Amino acid sequence: METGTLLPDQHDPSAHSHRERDLLVALRQLGGSARASDLAGALDVSEKTVRRAIKTLSKSGHVVRIRGGAYLADGRASQTFLRRIAQHSDEKHVIAATVASGLHDGMSLFLDVGTTTAVIAEELRDLSNLTIVTNSIGVAQALGNHNGNRLHLLGGEMQRDERGVFGHVTETQLRQFSVDLAILSADALSTNGFLYRDVAEAQLGSIVADCASKVLVAMTHFKFNETAAFRGPDPSDVHMLVVDKAPDGALAAALKGWRVEVHLATGKREQC
Repeated sequence: METGTLLPDQHDPSAHSHRERDLLVALRQLGGSARASDLAGALDVSEKTVRRAIKTLSKSGHVVRIRGGAYLADGRASQTFLRRIAQHSDEKHVIAATVASGLHDGMSLFLDVGTTTAVIAEELRDLSNLTIVTNSIGVAQALGNHNGNRLHLLGGEMQRDERGVFGHVTETQLRQFSVDLAILSADALSTNGFLYRDVAEAQLGSIVADCASKVLVAMTHFKFNETAAFRGPDPSDVHMLVVDKAPDGALAAALKGWRVEVHLATGKREQC
């Protein structure tokens, strides 16, 4: 058995090809996740070869396949993020397509660390000359150095579970920017507003609202009427909510009172 392998101890690395071991090394070098096209470039092989290696490694539990790429599956933080991004995947992709279709080349955008936001970032790869401000490692990987984009990855303290940075440094740097649109996620939506489980994420969302001409929150309907401890941006500062199912009852009335435009995700063009 080889020593010094990057594979988890519970798996025999000799069971994998040289190409598969190279792919695992490349994934680590790229921060734990990457698109198939980026891996193909790093390894100087075809995307078909990369996809075949990803498929094999996903069966053995070393990586998790996502649309267009893969994440390393080892480590608590990776597992937490992967578990969340895999939840309600179809709904997230419909929401992402709807959001992305309403945007255009040359816009300035802020994207946060949410899993729905991560899917939106992948959809934005068809656009060009974007100015992206983000605290998300995944968003930076998806949109940085691509199609003439300018990307500003905020500094701060890394929170591994979120694959992003938060804290005083992050907030101070964010206040220097002005963007056309902030694209945010939230852990819950109730008549109390847009809610988060983490106080740092909630605080950052509130600051973003002051830095953006418009604020868009994207989420699946499974978060309706859920609870979380911390309030994010003032609901009256949110312009649009893009969801896969329209809210009703008291929640719909609250959104109307806050003057939040509700856009039902269909995958068709929306004007943002």
